[in-house]
Amino acid sequence: MNAVAMAASSMSNILTKPISLPRPRRPEFRRPELRRPGLSRPTLGGPTLSMPSLSRKPRDGGVVVGLEIEAGSVAAVEARLVDGVPRVIAAGVQPLEPEAFRDGEVAEPAAVAAALRALFAATGMGRRVRLGIANQRLVVRTLRLPLIESPEELDTAVRFSAQEQIAMPLEEAVIEHRVVGGVAASGDAPAQIDVMVVAARREMILATLRPLRDAGLEPVGVDLSAFGMIRAVADDEPALATTDVAGTEPGQRSPSLYCNLGDSTNLAVARGRSCLFTRLSPVGLEDIAGGLASSTGLTLEHAGMWLNHVGLGRPLEALEGDPGTVSRARTALERGAASVVDELRLSLDFYAAQEGAVPVDKIVLCGPGSAIPGLAAEIETTVGLPIVVSRPSALADYDASTAARLTLPLGLALDV
Repeated sequence: MNAVAMAASSMSNILTKPISLPRPRRPEFRRPELRRPGLSRPTLGGPTLSMPSLSRKPRDGGVVVGLEIEAGSVAAVEARLVDGVPRVIAAGVQPLEPEAFRDGEVAEPAAVAAALRALFAATGMGRRVRLGIANQRLVVRTLRLPLIESPEELDTAVRFSAQEQIAMPLEEAVIEHRVVGGVAASGDAPAQIDVMVVAARREMILATLRPLRDAGLEPVGVDLSAFGMIRAVADDEPALATTDVAGTEPGQRSPSLYCNLGDSTNLAVARGRSCLFTRLSPVGLEDIAGGLASSTGLTLEHAGMWLNHVGLGRPLEALEGDPGTVSRARTALERGAASVVDELRLSLDFYAAQEGAVPVDKIVLCGPGSAIPGLAAEIETTVGLPIVVSRPSALADYDASTAARLTLPLGLALDV
């Protein structure tokens, strides 16, 4: 087998994504079927593709390190489940040259590999890693299709439908899918299923993995960063008291909008761990810090420090530091908060336009931006939904800023 064929086979096997993971019992993969046909949104099984295990333990019994690369840093968490509860074994964050990673893609492989070597040498973490990816060359779509019981026929139908939905040649793409919901037959209307499709350009995946291998790491999975975010915080998410919502069964959790505010912003609507919608926004801390750096002459790293120092919670006169820099940092944060609100509203509008969408009851905020004092409260005053700042209990021993940066890598480590 030549190198291209081997790479194609490898990519198909390592693109993973999590879907609804019920805890009370251990479900098995099987052909899609309506288990309770009388309900408006029945539980459906999924096809036997390269998906994460639905059980609460790794498929091979091993420990995997969740790895996320952002502009300015790489972060990794090695974790395992102990009696069903995540426990962190080791974790760390390593600075990265600002230009080494841009727009969600590796720009300078040697610099990324060097940062990874330093991080894993310092922390002693294992070499088996699952990488989170998030960039504009990933496509995620939810398709509504007739109920198809044969996994092979469903795969054919998904690929046929994807030709119109995904703007990339299918022969150049890695495509995976999972059944995430559906509606039962009603009257003359046949049963239908909702299928989430993820497509990524193969050459982009290969380029992203190259510095990992150069650093001596063994990539065992590539996951959407948004799915890692959901896994990390869904179990710790506090339930809000809600009244019955149209489209939600009695006692069923209402969907939440999850938001990881990092160098860019990962957004996903999910009910528990079941992802219903996801998108990536280029608006994020990199833009906010970049604006401050341009107006003050600070480096991006120092601009980020000033944003965390100034925040939005205290009067300017109560803050230490150069008054001009403090004032500019506050202005940058206020403008940034307004841009994030716009992105949250846009995501809610996109999701609401989907067939069968159920109203979202709150926003769950995580990631480095969630640690900036007063930012969550500022967003909440204008977005029109309650905001919950999530800190996974597995990261309770870390300070707020470090825990926020490690949240998404933690979820990537938990392919459960």
